[in-house]
Amino acid sequence: MRPDRDAILKALEHVIDPELRRPVTELDMVRDVLVKEDGSVSVTIALTVAGCPLRDSFQEQVAQHVGAVPGVTRVRLGFDVMTPEEKSALVSRLRGGRPEKAISLSPATRVLAVASGKGGVGKSTLTVNLADALSRLGEQVGVLDGDVYGHSVPHLLGVHQKPVAVDEMIVPPVRGDLKLMSIGFFLDENAPVMWRGPMLHRALEQFLSDVHWGDLDTLVVDMPPGTGDVAMSLGQLLPRAEALVVTTPQPAAQQVAVRAAQMAQKTGMRVVGAVENMSYLAGTGQELFGSGGGQALADEIGVPLLARIPLDPILREAADEGTTVLEAAPDSEAAQAILALAEAVAASRAGTIRKPLTVL
Repeated sequence: MRPDRDAILKALEHVIDPELRRPVTELDMVRDVLVKEDGSVSVTIALTVAGCPLRDSFQEQVAQHVGAVPGVTRVRLGFDVMTPEEKSALVSRLRGGRPEKAISLSPATRVLAVASGKGGVGKSTLTVNLADALSRLGEQVGVLDGDVYGHSVPHLLGVHQKPVAVDEMIVPPVRGDLKLMSIGFFLDENAPVMWRGPMLHRALEQFLSDVHWGDLDTLVVDMPPGTGDVAMSLGQLLPRAEALVVTTPQPAAQQVAVRAAQMAQKTGMRVVGAVENMSYLAGTGQELFGSGGGQALADEIGVPLLARIPLDPILREAADEGTTVLEAAPDSEAAQAILALAEAVAASRAGTIRKPLTVL
């Protein structure tokens, strides 16, 4: 029995571009479908770039879905590259009519800035693990590494794939269900970033207007420590963002974290809560860095203390291996505390943005 061509096209609706997160049929990526009498099927998909790093995903999906169509005996997948005109049409479709300089986030996307007053409190590690936990709760999540000088998201999640440029649009790397963007993806090895304020602002502006984030539920932003140029730029570019402030238990860290919270409030951000990291040694309860800093921070800025995360070697080991603690050790104290934090953050969700924001 010769396979039905319409059934094959229907099957291709289930083939999802792993980066753009939409069916290849919707993106007009199916260039050709050839059905032969012996049941063999040849499909050609037009990629945005010739060296697409995720070609294997297309191979697996086409083999799975087209191979399941009655009468199909063999599936062959070939690749082509989009023309400049096709890329331009794709970008327009993905932007959904938004102007080029508008922030590319969906109007319903919640922006959660994870901030701290000082470095060394585990903010970045907490950011990527919180993003993973929110994803496991069913949200579509993106991670923006706003800590330009101290970028660490690529290392913490073990992703070193370069972003793909399609005309003026940047397609972010993906890891599982997470979309990621960091200045680290554009640098060679561990090169330092030696920029002044205006260049930092422009980089962040590009990450928010040129990156195709898609329909995210939450964008988690790893903020740089302190109240410098990047923090001010993010407050200007995302005036309706919400902030989560991280501290460690000792008073020195808590007092500095207050400044980060106050700056967030002055730039119009709603502070949803405080998190005390490294609260105690997992398995023992021993308070290595004192106690009470998280609650004192929460009380001073008038927000709830959403979680106390233990100092757990498993969390550090997972970060060094480029994975999250929920992947490496889901039953550990740290994993359970971070999952509880994600649930509290999800429950604190306020109103959503009603219209797209324009980059200032």
